[in-house]
Amino acid sequence: MMKYLIIFLTLCCVTFISCSSSIKELNEDNGVSIASSYSPVYPVLIGKQINPVFRIEVDLEQNRKGTIQGLVLDMRGTTSIDEIKGVAIYYTASKESFSTNNLFAETNKVAQKIMLTGDQELSIGSNYFWLSVTLMDDTNLDHEIQAVIKEAEVNSSTIKVPPSIEETKKRVGHALRQHNDDNVHTYRIPGMATTNNGTLIAVYDIRINGSVDLQEDIDVGMSRSIDNGQTWEAMKTIMDMGEWGGLSQKENGVGDPSILVDHKTNTIWVSALWLHGHPDKRAWFASQPGLTPEETGQFLLVKSEDDGLTWSDPINVTTQFKNPKWQLLLDGPGKGIMMEDGTLVFPAQFKDHIGVPHSTIIYSKDRGETWSIGTGAKTHTTEAQVVELSDGTLMLNMRDDRGSGPNGRNGTGARSVYTTSDLGQTWIEHPTSRKDLPESVCMASLIKHTYQGKELLIFSNPADQYLRQNMTIKISEDDGLTWNEKYYTLIDEGKGRGYSCMTSIGEEVIGIIYEGSQADMVFQRIRLSDLYDSK
Repeated sequence: MMKYLIIFLTLCCVTFISCSSSIKELNEDNGVSIASSYSPVYPVLIGKQINPVFRIEVDLEQNRKGTIQGLVLDMRGTTSIDEIKGVAIYYTASKESFSTNNLFAETNKVAQKIMLTGDQELSIGSNYFWLSVTLMDDTNLDHEIQAVIKEAEVNSSTIKVPPSIEETKKRVGHALRQHNDDNVHTYRIPGMATTNNGTLIAVYDIRINGSVDLQEDIDVGMSRSIDNGQTWEAMKTIMDMGEWGGLSQKENGVGDPSILVDHKTNTIWVSALWLHGHPDKRAWFASQPGLTPEETGQFLLVKSEDDGLTWSDPINVTTQFKNPKWQLLLDGPGKGIMMEDGTLVFPAQFKDHIGVPHSTIIYSKDRGETWSIGTGAKTHTTEAQVVELSDGTLMLNMRDDRGSGPNGRNGTGARSVYTTSDLGQTWIEHPTSRKDLPESVCMASLIKHTYQGKELLIFSNPADQYLRQNMTIKISEDDGLTWNEKYYTLIDEGKGRGYSCMTSIGEEVIGIIYEGSQADMVFQRIRLSDLYDSK
């Protein structure tokens, strides 16, 4: 008979750092111990069958035997228990990472306290058990999920587990686009904006055959929500060059979208890069100097004048502002803005005549009839986002390839930040450039948001200098001069492709769409009270 077995499950409610307990008290009779518990900072997603939320590590000593016969789950921290469709426990043997290869037990009879029974023989050393939940399709995005393991039945003895010191509650989100949805291999490159009517418009790459960049069979997709992101209409394809010029879909890919809303007319503009020809090559290297589709990548626009219900045919504006000596010109991606004076601005990038990339902007002063381009802000910068500061200057926040090194990462990645007061004809380096916003060389998002009379800058990126992980939202109260760590909020600690885009949903809420660890395209709605007030 066992003398004692203590399972000490510690979760971390601090928003930026996930927490795992790590204690190890041995049962002297059978050599079984609970070594640790772990609650990852992952969103729990509507539309996704499997959502890992909690893990325990069970250790077995040499020359001993042990069997887990049951686990008791506690769901009492969940906002509405009726929103949980089912729960399951998976055994992942000696592997810490989550997998669904070995189901221990599951049920769709969900209550605040649940006993799941099974019969899992333990191996010598570490054994991991993961708890997963499935949500109802109508789960409220503003609710939270909390599910932990509170008791374990080991070798026919039930062990009571002391309460955790702190337990992380999980935010709810949408698996807006997943691998193989609608027979599409991969969805990438998010952009999102809010129309005058409050409609959310999300755009992204539809990568039909695989995950690679252009050139491939890629179209631009759009998802639309008229209830602040709670539900989404079926995906529409809004940019597809078909078999233009007699070449296949695979040689007419269009992608890397960026979106902006002209708030004076409620016209929605989406830009993207079209590549014609160059099968099985990447656009970044295949595009060459010139202006024609056969020579170089093309800068396309589409627009909607009915709140995203229908869209125009593609409008090719390449010849309006591309220098024919440049090897490539494309947009942000992500989103653009309308300035206070009505000027429409998209972030953009170009490779010059010797192949050096520069971030810049394109802009229109006549409601999108004609477009002009700025100069390069800085060499070796690419994907950028733009905001208008309180004094009317534009801030360009840029991916800087100087963080690249062996295997694409050397731990020195950080955003470059420049400003302009003349629509990109001249640029000034910002004091925070290459200092305050570290990253693993990736696209990021930057928006201006007014909250309780304050103008805030809100930034999101994978906040890690080595890997695209730890998707984090940050807030600046002073036009980006400082980014106080108390306003950092981790929303997904897992590894993903790392691109993100945010939009304001009224004063109290921002929406974010990002390439997360749990789905190709994750949408979450996050209150300013969580990002700002509570800090």
